Amino acid sequence: MVGTVTAVRQAVSLPPAEAMRPEPPATFQATLLERLGLQRLLSPVGQIILRNLERRMVQTGLAIVGISAAVAILVIGRYFEDATQYTVDLQFRQLQREDVTLVFNQPLSSRARYELTQLSGVLRSEPYRTVPARLRFQHQTNLSAITGLESGGELRRILDENLQPVVLPESGIILTASLAEKIGIAVGDVLTVEVLEGERPTRQVPVVGVVEELIGQGAYMDIAALNALMREGQTISGAYLAVDSTYLDQLYDQLKETPAVASVALRDRLIAKFNEQITGSFAVMTGVLVVFAAVIAFGVVYNIARIALSERSRELATLRIIGFTQGEIAVILLGEQAIVTALAIPLGCGLGYGLAALLSAAYNSEIYRLPLVVSPSSYAYAFVVITLTAIGSGWLIRRQLNQLDLIAVLKTRE
Repeated sequence: MVGTVTAVRQAVSLPPAEAMRPEPPATFQATLLERLGLQRLLSPVGQIILRNLERRMVQTGLAIVGISAAVAILVIGRYFEDATQYTVDLQFRQLQREDVTLVFNQPLSSRARYELTQLSGVLRSEPYRTVPARLRFQHQTNLSAITGLESGGELRRILDENLQPVVLPESGIILTASLAEKIGIAVGDVLTVEVLEGERPTRQVPVVGVVEELIGQGAYMDIAALNALMREGQTISGAYLAVDSTYLDQLYDQLKETPAVASVALRDRLIAKFNEQITGSFAVMTGVLVVFAAVIAFGVVYNIARIALSERSRELATLRIIGFTQGEIAVILLGEQAIVTALAIPLGCGLGYGLAALLSAAYNSEIYRLPLVVSPSSYAYAFVVITLTAIGSGWLIRRQLNQLDLIAVLKTRE
């Protein structure tokens, strides 16, 4: 719109008498390479390409910005997929490594853990204790649950920022970063825990650590410390199981028939359902973004080359007459677009990463947070799409260039 308004304004403000006069010759000056004495390193065709680019800095800059915007759109489209797959891998393969998660109807004694190991296909069992509570710090409160885990457990782990296991302390509580930020608490502060189960005691617990998790909010303690906090015996709310895959279906059916078990969750089914829903939505979104990006890139490259062909047809025809081959003429015209595209791609990748960082910072809810993860394949994907689009538009311009009528063009007045 700005370009259209500017062009119309220039045309309307031009006096009729001046418009009837021939266009004055363009003003030329030595390019930067020529001033540095480096023009000898280039062939005549290369010198012509660089001269045209440098003498049309605004047009070249806008073309680079346009193509880089198309690249950024593609990077952003793939970023959502990268972030989701990273979240699935982190949450379901590094943090939650159990095959089956059990929730009991009511807290049971730790003896239930050993009974679970006697079931067919169970390779390992790790109990956990979950206590609903209101967490309070100063004037901030949050309804949450404290999960007690076995220290050194292998099936359900807590990881630090370097993805290394965090050892649960014998006393104190560890909060997720989003929960700690919400209630405004930091390591070393004392958290008030109002238990919402049993006798509903109120306890004071020091915060000994903060960890980053992408899904949900939580608080973690050593299961023995949580049992002591509740002043109860070795009580558990459920268990995480590692299961031989050949017995998984049989075990699932058996657990569903067990009265003491309230729910059974299979990790593989959760991952499959999650991927099924996410993959379908991302496939549609990525397809739409590819179309938009291809249209932008094609429009920028094709229109600039088409305008250059229209404005410089006499110049190109003259070069043909004095001995330049048709291929050299095509290289002069399309080489400029190739350089513009090559400069725009890395700029677009950087712009896409910056937009991904803004989205990652903005998309931070209690349920889900987007990690800042852009895979190399996403940059490669954007490169391939933009390159193919540029090649397609260049092919159309090459066809028009091959059909250039030298005699008719040279008869045309400037």
